[in-house]
Amino acid sequence: MRRRAFIAGLGGTLIAWPTVARAQTYPNKLIKVVLPYTAGSPNDVMARIALPFLSTRLGQPVVIDNRPGGGTVIGAKMVMAAEPDGYTLLFSNTPTHFIPPVANKSAAYDPLGDFVPIAPIGTSFLVLVVAPSVPATSVREFVSYAKANPGKLNFGFGQGTLPHLVGEWFKVSAKLDIVSIPYRGGAQAVTDMLGGRIQMNLGTTATLLPLIRDGRVRALAVTSTRRHSDLPEVPTMMESGLSDITSLTYYGLFGPAGLPAEVVNKINSEVNESLKSPELSAGFAKVGFETKAGSPQEFAALLAVEMKKWTSIVKATGFQME
Repeated sequence: MRRRAFIAGLGGTLIAWPTVARAQTYPNKLIKVVLPYTAGSPNDVMARIALPFLSTRLGQPVVIDNRPGGGTVIGAKMVMAAEPDGYTLLFSNTPTHFIPPVANKSAAYDPLGDFVPIAPIGTSFLVLVVAPSVPATSVREFVSYAKANPGKLNFGFGQGTLPHLVGEWFKVSAKLDIVSIPYRGGAQAVTDMLGGRIQMNLGTTATLLPLIRDGRVRALAVTSTRRHSDLPEVPTMMESGLSDITSLTYYGLFGPAGLPAEVVNKINSEVNESLKSPELSAGFAKVGFETKAGSPQEFAALLAVEMKKWTSIVKATGFQME
């Protein structure tokens, strides 16, 4: 009986050993983080601030691979098809991660089922800006001007992104006839706005704050629940009479389905430790981001709530990416 007990115990040890070994050896090589966004986009800015801290904690290089296109579908599918070993990850946000499968039938992936939520990293809000040529200094004035000039204003955005969806939501809520002009990335839309071809844009302070301060664009409202310290004179959408446009963006890391729990927990733990860094928090604050820590389970619960909310908005606006 003692011999059988010993063998049974040994068998259990042998079965558990690969899992323990994998947890102890991960990571032992370069980690690639795919960003389905253009360089210079808010996601790119946040990732380039946060990931060097994660790299230091993991003791391995963490490199960014920008794969924009298809409204984030190209980058997302690249990670979905990757080996679930923790060496190819996805950096994305809500609700952008949920939009393609709802608004584009060819996207063909499950935003939750085909990915493993690893860790939230930060949050931000959007700023509604207009070109200086637009004679409006408030949302109400802009709505009145747009209604008096149907089809004459252009709204620029990165295809399939949060600014795209919130902009369409804004147009529906305010009953505006504004032409939608899609770009491969939001940075390109801002360039055309500065060139006079776009009159309306939505973006983060990471992208727009310097332009607002220089007077190259005019801020009308923020989508957060309260005014922001960097733009104390700019009211919220709620204050402007459009409370349903209130929204926050949540950024985080995902892995392909099948990523082992011990790898998920390792990355999550090091992300959360990274977010305690005063230097990281200060870097985020300079461009309008806030850190957001949490467990994989908390991140998954947040994603489920956000997906339900934004799926309803996509359907209500008739939002399409095809």
